This record gives sequence, C-alpha cells and structure tokens, in this order.
Amino acid sequence: QVQLVESGGGLVQAGGSLRLSCVASRDIFGVNKMAWYRQAPGKQRELVAAITSGGTTSYGDFVKGRFTISRDNARRAVNLQMNSLKSEDTAVYSCNMNSLSRSYWGQGTQVTVSS
Repeated sequence: QVQLVESGGGLVQAGGSLRLSCVASRDIFGVNKMAWYRQAPGKQRELVAAITSGGTTSYGDFVKGRFTISRDNARRAVNLQMNSLKSEDTAVYSCNMNSLSRSYWGQGTQVTVSS
C-alpha cells in the first residue's frame, strides 16, 4: 500500500513563497508522471504542474513562470516551489503520482494567500 504525504502548506502574504513537498511511503513501480493539482472552494480541480520520469515539465498557464516542479528520487518525492503567490492561488493542493496501471493521491495541503 502506497501513501502520499504532503507538507509545506500554510498561510502566506501575497508576493511570498511556499515550497510544497510530497513523499511516497514506498516505491511506485513504473512511475511515469508526478503532478500537483489544486482545487479552490466552488471551483474545479485543475492541474498546476507535472513532471515525467524523463524530467519533462509542464505547467498551467496561470503559473506564468512563478512555480517550479521538481523530483527527488532518493526521497520518492515531488516538490513544488511557488513564488510570487497571489490570492487567486488559494486552494487545496494535492499530490498525484501515476504509473501506467495505477494513480495515487495525497490528502491535500491547504495554501492560503492573504492580500
């Protein structure tokens, strides 16, 4: 059984930074993509950033160069560095790791950006 544990969320002022981390409790066989999603109250869940096993990254258009996703294979982790945060970034951020056969999700961590 694999569990994903997220950390790093909290309250930050607009313009500030946060670093989110997601660590898997054990290796995921054949993992090919890791990603961060977010969901604000009353809104649809959306993709924030993703990274493949080959290191290719992709980001939602709303990021505009502010966020950086990275992997730490030694810790079975995926991280999200968030800079220049805006109030619109307030949401629950969830970690996702995928293989061809299975998808794993964390419980989410709250990010609140005050204006």
